[in-house]
Amino acid sequence: MTQQHAQPHVEPLGGTRPPEQAPAPYESRSAWLGWVWFGGAMMVLLGIFNVIEGLVALFNDEYYLVGAAGTLVFDLTGWGWVHLIIGVLAVAAGIGLFTGAAWARVTAVVLATVNAVAQLTFLSAYPVWATLVIALDVVVIWAVVVHGSEARRSQR
Repeated sequence: MTQQHAQPHVEPLGGTRPPEQAPAPYESRSAWLGWVWFGGAMMVLLGIFNVIEGLVALFNDEYYLVGAAGTLVFDLTGWGWVHLIIGVLAVAAGIGLFTGAAWARVTAVVLATVNAVAQLTFLSAYPVWATLVIALDVVVIWAVVVHGSEARRSQR
């Protein structure tokens, strides 16, 4: 059996020790960070809703009841494509929000704004649903704009 002997602590010549590095300042996570994560989760959820809404409009355009005024600009197939594209991009931006990336925050705000306008024009086809989605878009925009920097700081 061999015994291991601990090496004694030896001071460097001159009796001075190198300065110890101070610990990094503790950055606590703010409770507001939850709002950014909520915004990311809502972007993913709204994106999935838009994808479903777009697919329904593409494959069964008689599902939605359109009033005499109709929808603005496009027919239901055109709006199906708009909702499908917005939905896919919103899912990507929502996932990006979880990383705290600045591009994801900007993209989420732009997409939530575009989605709210798209839902506004789709209001005659599905009024209750469109109103609910517009309200969620506004909450996402608020969460990301007001508390978006919290996510960036927590990722450092």
